[in-house]
Amino acid sequence: MNFNKLINKFTLPEKEINRVYNLLSDRYSKKPDPWGLKVDNTRKSLKIAGGLYRNYFNTRVFGKENITDENYIVVSNHSGQIPFDGMILSCAFLLELDQPRILRTMVERFVTTIPFFSSFISESGGVLGDRSNCLELLKRKESVLVFPEGAKGIAKGTTEFYKLQNFTRGFYKLALKQNTKILPVCVVGAEEFYPLVHNFKSIAKMLKIPAFPMTPFFPFAGVAGALPLPSPVDVHIGKPIEVNQDLVTKYSDEDIDNEVEKVKNEIKTLLDNGLQNRRPFWATKITESFQEKSKNG
Repeated sequence: MNFNKLINKFTLPEKEINRVYNLLSDRYSKKPDPWGLKVDNTRKSLKIAGGLYRNYFNTRVFGKENITDENYIVVSNHSGQIPFDGMILSCAFLLELDQPRILRTMVERFVTTIPFFSSFISESGGVLGDRSNCLELLKRKESVLVFPEGAKGIAKGTTEFYKLQNFTRGFYKLALKQNTKILPVCVVGAEEFYPLVHNFKSIAKMLKIPAFPMTPFFPFAGVAGALPLPSPVDVHIGKPIEVNQDLVTKYSDEDIDNEVEKVKNEIKTLLDNGLQNRRPFWATKITESFQEKSKNG
């Protein structure tokens, strides 16, 4: 297969890109976005990102009937070392819905400091994940994607794959303030992008970054080692969760923790069911074998 054929294999057809772009053009304002979103760039980003979503990760989506034409705080597990899960969820909301929408992904502060990549993220809809940004987006009736596990979720070592980390409270407080429904989702298959991972926490602390994960493939295999394996991905979308109206005027941290735990349990149920029904992939056996050996000492 020559290079051009390879590129064509992993890019989205122009017909599908045009369909999404035309619908987005009708939905979104032509005014400049305060956070840098450029709807016109959807053509360019979807060509590659959508191609990877559809033809490289062979993504399937379950539960899209749970999404109606309203805004949500979309809450997901976080996994895969590199935030491909954010890209995959964004593509799902663009390509799988009759009325596509751009998810405004809340990103870690360190992501906004990465040259070139940070501008691509903001032009595609990513926003620095602080309270004021999220609140303003919800006021504008935008759908926001949050990963309440934060960096601890994405940079898990192999022995912690698919184990949900602690959820922060912030997303629920914002949902309560704006009376916005929470949409629980989970991504299955992203952990296998890099099946053997060790997170060097001491190095991360020294470098003042959230995590420093390494795999046998990178850096020892060079740039090629940084490429994710073509693990098939399943996205599972649960039923929207309405905020507890009893907490609108007054709540304690314990009250919020109880509600956050309910959201986390919904995602865990989606995750457990998704893991039971995922498609086979050879790297999964490597991961499971490593986990079993670690468990047995």
